[in-house]
Amino acid sequence: MVEQSDRAPLLDWEEVPPAELATAGPSPVREEDPSAGDPSHRRPPSGDSAGVGWGSALGGGAAGVTAVRSTAPPERVGPEGDASATDEEGDCAFLGLSVKDRRITEWEEKDQIVAVFVVTFDTRSGNMVEWCLPEDVNLDGVEFKSMASGSHRIANDFIYFRKGSYFGLACFANMPVDSELERGARMKSVGILSPSYTLLYRYMHFLENQVRHQLQCPGQYSPLEAFYEDKKAVLPPGGNGLVTACPTSTLGSMVNRCMHPEMKITHPAGCMSQFIRFFGEQIMVLWKFALLRKRILIFSPPPVGVVCYRVYCCCCLANVSIPGMGISVPEFRPFFYINVADITALETELSYVACTTEKIFEEKKELYDVYIDNQNVKTHRESLQPLLRINSADREKYRKLSEQRQLLLYSQEVDEDCTSNEEDLFIVFFMEQNNRIFQTLSEVAGSADPTLTADHMRAMGLDPQGDRGFLVDLLEVYGIDVMLVIDNPCCP
Repeated sequence: MVEQSDRAPLLDWEEVPPAELATAGPSPVREEDPSAGDPSHRRPPSGDSAGVGWGSALGGGAAGVTAVRSTAPPERVGPEGDASATDEEGDCAFLGLSVKDRRITEWEEKDQIVAVFVVTFDTRSGNMVEWCLPEDVNLDGVEFKSMASGSHRIANDFIYFRKGSYFGLACFANMPVDSELERGARMKSVGILSPSYTLLYRYMHFLENQVRHQLQCPGQYSPLEAFYEDKKAVLPPGGNGLVTACPTSTLGSMVNRCMHPEMKITHPAGCMSQFIRFFGEQIMVLWKFALLRKRILIFSPPPVGVVCYRVYCCCCLANVSIPGMGISVPEFRPFFYINVADITALETELSYVACTTEKIFEEKKELYDVYIDNQNVKTHRESLQPLLRINSADREKYRKLSEQRQLLLYSQEVDEDCTSNEEDLFIVFFMEQNNRIFQTLSEVAGSADPTLTADHMRAMGLDPQGDRGFLVDLLEVYGIDVMLVIDNPCCP
């Protein structure tokens, strides 16, 4: 059987004989783990992680790492879920990383790591890239993306970000040290870059272990070298990766893999559950801004990992599965964590969702349309301010979403139904809502009388009065030619 740590994601593994694959399940969260109650530090479920992997360990002294197919008896992980250990020579050894589950789809099995790096905080030079592979990769700015502003106040964090045409994931840790030169603290981040963010979560536990390894044994990069050689991507000529947005392919039996990027969020019930509880009815306000392809910026102090998941959730609000719909509108792309070094890039973006820990962005109003300070959603654009008001149709949609969540939770608890989850429910709920709106608008636009009435509005789940401005903006953004004949009682 698999013995896994209480914080282990997909990558915390022990070798499992093929006959035991079907019985391997997720491990319970131990109460003594102080991170168990903090959603920002919980790791993805590990129940689908079975598979034969490869291990790496440091030999005695300065010997390098050797990547081998795992045939030896499994080692036990530490009580805190840390698979690192110390060998006889005093060097830090590190339990390696598994290959991907043989049962997952072929497109998921492709290794897409284009760079691995270590960032450190130097008391004289500030943030700097300490080491990277390949050595000629352009990592300008990564030293600030992978170590968020204000991180010196926290012990650890994880950060999703964008670097040019690539996405990145970095794990940060802050360790007290008895050193005047380091001013009492050693801070590092270990990160990776990939053309897509959908599979980055698979390597989170590896990065967490590696950043602890770098803090305890600075300068020992052998496990990272072996990881890169095993996982490096085969890129097209020129090495240009493609930034992927939230795809909206048709419904299938595997919602996570077919409809939207898969993040496997750390909260046991998925990030959507936390997102819903955090924003409540204001999700409907965010939904409208997302559908209108506005520039949304989320501010929060560190830790920033859970805020990166809010970026992901916002992107999921705008999914549409009707073929051809939305081709002419700007892509709704996640930037994840940004800092002042991203200002130039944001100046040309027509639509995005991002998060930051830097309060100065609030003053850069030309860079965003909607600013979210924790749970306070606001806009400086007068034309968008009516969309901040929650109307009766918004409350009705939120009530239906809440009811569906409660039914799902009940079926999971009573019937032990694990075939669906809250993330799927959340995605499908808003996709069906969006499809209903655009299907109705398309039918009206193609009819002999392209006139939109109050009955059409109600059929779309919209408030004929409260959502009139939203619908006018929607028709303009998507270039749908219909006539709106609903009177606005606010006008003479």
